[in-house]
Amino acid sequence: MDSSQLNLFKKLLPGLLPVFVFILVDEFWSTEAGLVVAVVFGVGQLGYVFIRERRLDRFVLFDTALLVALGGISIALNDEIFFKLKPALINVIFCAVLGFSAFSRKNLLMIYTQRYIGELKMPEGAEKAMQKTMKMLFWLMVVYTGLIVYSAFLMSKEAWAFISGGLLYILFGLFFAWQYIAAKRKQKSNLKNEDWVPLVDEKGNITGRATRAAVHRGPGMLHPVIHLHIINSKGEIYLQKRALHKDTQPGKWDTSVGGHVDVGETIEQALLRETSEELNITGIRPVPLIQYKWETNIESELVFSFTALYNARPVINKNEIDEGRFWAVSEIKNNLGTGIFTPNFENEFPLLLKMITNRT
Repeated sequence: MDSSQLNLFKKLLPGLLPVFVFILVDEFWSTEAGLVVAVVFGVGQLGYVFIRERRLDRFVLFDTALLVALGGISIALNDEIFFKLKPALINVIFCAVLGFSAFSRKNLLMIYTQRYIGELKMPEGAEKAMQKTMKMLFWLMVVYTGLIVYSAFLMSKEAWAFISGGLLYILFGLFFAWQYIAAKRKQKSNLKNEDWVPLVDEKGNITGRATRAAVHRGPGMLHPVIHLHIINSKGEIYLQKRALHKDTQPGKWDTSVGGHVDVGETIEQALLRETSEELNITGIRPVPLIQYKWETNIESELVFSFTALYNARPVINKNEIDEGRFWAVSEIKNNLGTGIFTPNFENEFPLLLKMITNRT
């Protein structure tokens, strides 16, 4: 159960306190004394909320008024059945609102909550999850309301007092606990399906691990990545155009191969795997170019950059790359600073240019 649902129930449950006060006083003294004390308690609640929050607690007001009405009828007719049915009547109203909110497109409970305790900011997808929870809660409350009616007519006063009072908190407690355990299990299951990457220090020593999603939420979680620059015998550099669905730098021209190192992989293993996955190239002999720390507002990377000689035309993986081709050095120079290349590539290009110049 999310925080918005929990906040709602925290606000609604205190409104039921007057009836619990009545049950307690009635048990030790009398129905009349219980009614007086419960009404005083309800008025006190109203005053406390008004002084503290400058608002009239409508739910407590409704509960107290209903207590007076049905309690008065019970005393006048000398028949406590009217009073015993009060919690069931409240629950019928609550079930009607809950059921309409759960099974229709108009969430009355959420609208009421926003007016009652202020605007709620719901995370993406949370409203759908809340509606699913409300469906389960609706059936729970229907059964509970039926149990109150049954206890009012066919069970002892003590049994009715427990069912209409303490049992509600027990049921809500069990329901919240079950929701919490289910959410934790789902979270754990989702984590098992996540891609995990190692965390490292600036020397490359492994210090821990995190999910790929986590390391892309901002700088600070330093993780290793590999870059490979493929250069042919003409001195041309092969560049890939990043797919538009990529988290970082979508649609820009980048190094021939780039990717994260997975947990349990060496740098060399990651390099060969990514080269095979993205360009269907195997059997290359990579040469180290540079190792450096690269930090953006999205992530912190420890980059291991390599070069390799390769003359054939790579066969790109369309799921990873939009397109790829060899670029002449002069063509790259003419487009530097125009925004078509990734900052990483432009950062490494001077080293590539120096290496190509020395080779020729």
